[in-house]
Amino acid sequence: MNEPQDEPADAAADIEAVERANTAFYEAMERGDLDELTGLWLPGEDLTVSCVHPGWPVLTGRGEVLRSYALIMANTEYIQFFLTDVGVSMTGDTAVVTCTENILSGGPAEEGSSLGPLVGQLVVATNVFRRTPDGWKLWSHHGSPVLAETGEEEDEESPS
Repeated sequence: MNEPQDEPADAAADIEAVERANTAFYEAMERGDLDELTGLWLPGEDLTVSCVHPGWPVLTGRGEVLRSYALIMANTEYIQFFLTDVGVSMTGDTAVVTCTENILSGGPAEEGSSLGPLVGQLVVATNVFRRTPDGWKLWSHHGSPVLAETGEEEDEESPS
């Protein structure tokens, strides 16, 4: 006879595991750890992974997606993510994480400096995860820039 399962506890454990996988993704990016990042994506090409970086075209296939991260890591001296508005929803073996990435990044250092100029950016992101025997793995990442209001529209509309 099967013992009854505690569905709310199972769901809470799944959500916690997805949150850990999502955090691991951003921490691997911050450390520039391509090997760890590679292990976080769905293996093989049986389910095509996809990625949209802000301002980039859609990347499909594991090789193309991972090459994009290698390129970003090679050209980013410093990056830090502060995630806000994190939400997790799931059905079956698929989970969707939405969040705002508050990104602080810097390029190569200028002469006489240990770090290049820092730039802040807001990106809204959707990360889709699939349950595998090895845990939750990224299936898709989509990041879109948040366009900040400049106040110029108000100036244009106000009477002179």
